[in-house]
Amino acid sequence: MPRLQEKRAEETKAAIVAAAKQLFGEKGYEAVTMREIAKEAGCSHTTIYIYFKDKETLLHHLSVPPLEELRGRMETAASEPGASAVERMQKLSRVFIEFCLGNRGLYGIFFGVNSERVDTASPSSEINRLRLGLFNLLRRTLGEALGLPDGERLLACSRIYFYQIHGIAATYSHSKESADALMERLTPTFDEAVAVLMLGFNALQSNKEVGKQ
Repeated sequence: MPRLQEKRAEETKAAIVAAAKQLFGEKGYEAVTMREIAKEAGCSHTTIYIYFKDKETLLHHLSVPPLEELRGRMETAASEPGASAVERMQKLSRVFIEFCLGNRGLYGIFFGVNSERVDTASPSSEINRLRLGLFNLLRRTLGEALGLPDGERLLACSRIYFYQIHGIAATYSHSKESADALMERLTPTFDEAVAVLMLGFNALQSNKEVGKQ
């Protein structure tokens, strides 16, 4: 009997997470209530609180595993042996864009809901620590590629870079093409966008150095 109860509990929990994923993707995080999630999951509005104390806890449970997986893939891309600085940035960007395209409807929630500034010293939640870790991985890799020390200039470049790859993902957020089809068709364009941005960063840095002379 205890095993049967445990199985049912796990099934209920999984149903709640699946319902939240569906509703968050369809309506957005702010518009969905715990009562709606419980109804979609087929449980009572009191039962859901046995598993998740509030909607933010449910958000963390839904978001943390995929973000941890993304971090691992981005770390691998950022440390690819033998790759040039631009190639590593291109690979890292492809991983991020592919993740967003594969999670259309949710990636904005993964990265945006209750988010904190990227220069926050001590994030207040696990999900924001993960978000900041991903941004810092990008910033560190970009700094190595541009030869920039950590500071305001690198932070500004990292924000600009983040804007670009988020913009690419947002452009295809409502596309009927699969993530695989989009990546196959558009990866050369994505790579060129990264190369152009890197050229721009380097040119701007060179102009600043010349201006100091």
